[in-house]
Amino acid sequence: MTIPTSHAVCRFNFLWLALLVSFYSQKVLTAQPPKKPNVVILLADDLGYKDIGCYGGPVKTPTLDALASKGTRFSQFYSGCAVCSPSRATLMTGRHHIRTGVYSWIHDPSQKSHLLLREITLAEILKDSGYATAHVGKWHLGLPTPDNPKPTPDQHGFDHWFATWNNAEPSHRNPGNFIRNGKPVGKLEGYSCQLVADEAIAWLEQQKEAPEPFFLNVWFHEPHAPIAAPDSIVSNYGSAESRAAIYSGTIDNTDKAIQRLLNKLQELGVTENTLIIYASDNGSYRDARTGGLRGRKGMNWEGGIRVPGMFVWPSVIKSDVVSSTPAGLVDVLPTVCGLLGLKKPGRHLDGTDLTPILTGKSQGWERKQPLFWHLQRSRPIVAMRDGDYSLVAEPDYELSKNNMFQESWIPKIRSGGYRNYQMFNLADDPQQTTDIAAKNPELLKQLKSKLLKINQSIMQEAHDWNTD
Repeated sequence: MTIPTSHAVCRFNFLWLALLVSFYSQKVLTAQPPKKPNVVILLADDLGYKDIGCYGGPVKTPTLDALASKGTRFSQFYSGCAVCSPSRATLMTGRHHIRTGVYSWIHDPSQKSHLLLREITLAEILKDSGYATAHVGKWHLGLPTPDNPKPTPDQHGFDHWFATWNNAEPSHRNPGNFIRNGKPVGKLEGYSCQLVADEAIAWLEQQKEAPEPFFLNVWFHEPHAPIAAPDSIVSNYGSAESRAAIYSGTIDNTDKAIQRLLNKLQELGVTENTLIIYASDNGSYRDARTGGLRGRKGMNWEGGIRVPGMFVWPSVIKSDVVSSTPAGLVDVLPTVCGLLGLKKPGRHLDGTDLTPILTGKSQGWERKQPLFWHLQRSRPIVAMRDGDYSLVAEPDYELSKNNMFQESWIPKIRSGGYRNYQMFNLADDPQQTTDIAAKNPELLKQLKSKLLKINQSIMQEAHDWNTD
């Protein structure tokens, strides 16, 4: 019997529809959930508030300028401390560095100090959430020596690490002190920022087929002394013998290294799904690069602690935004957790989640605790920023004259108090030229109370390396 043509067409259409339904059902069942966003942190070393182009600086930084336009740049961003190691400890933990065991910059041969293993780092949080993790560049949070066994970056959450204990030696040119996963690498040819970018790019290449997202922590050495940069770059800023020109050249060279790294992200097709954070660990040691702010590296005046800071994540973070909200490295960990929807560590965090500011939903946002700094050799020894106001003070105790931090000072630091308070309105007086404490006794009393409360909380958690 012959089936009518109309029936044949119906049967064909039914079978085709059934096949389509089966195919797409299988696709739904086997489809993978969207990949979590990648995270990249770019940290400069001793870069001043007014060094790079988008902050009005003299150095040609087209890469960083373009990056800033794609996200949110903070005009009042702060380091975790006025020197290296403690600022990095604050960045990694979201906690004041003294809570983490790091009081000042670490000298591994003579000190027990290091980032305590009890701390929960951003790398550990992300690794526990399924991320591949790598640290490349300067570390300066403690590395083991024959006399002082200390944790290495892999014990703080990094699968892969390529680092130096402090500076690139003998300079940024042809350094010979990098360590890769516990093994000395030996002398390398090239400039530190480019070598760090090489390592980061090589690691990213290994991740391109990996199903998990990645966290890449890139801590450059530039422009920390001893400095070096290619003559072809330095010549754009002055003579080959000019320290200022070489300093600028190291920043320019780093901008070029960052461009190579961004190109790799673009090649891998992950740019849109990558959160990038850029900042500096503390202010510049060159007075001309602090934007006219008082003080410089090592000082708890604005010039020692105010630095560039930007957050970029296309389609999530508002682009081409300059925020005047005071923020800092202490906010990085809670902010990454907030943006990625991850649980924050169950301990006191000194930073605040900036997600509402970055996503344009800042109405009602408040900082849960004023920004606070403490550095033994700085005068002022403490500083606090609460809204527009800066409060600073000197110690009411004396320390020995050593320039390098002495762990024997810790009991005095933990029990000591402060005197000679000064107060400044940073909205009217960003250079901190006019002390308004005497004219505002009630406000001074309020700010002192906040400062001492934060100080007490920190010192109660402070680790005493003398008791180890």
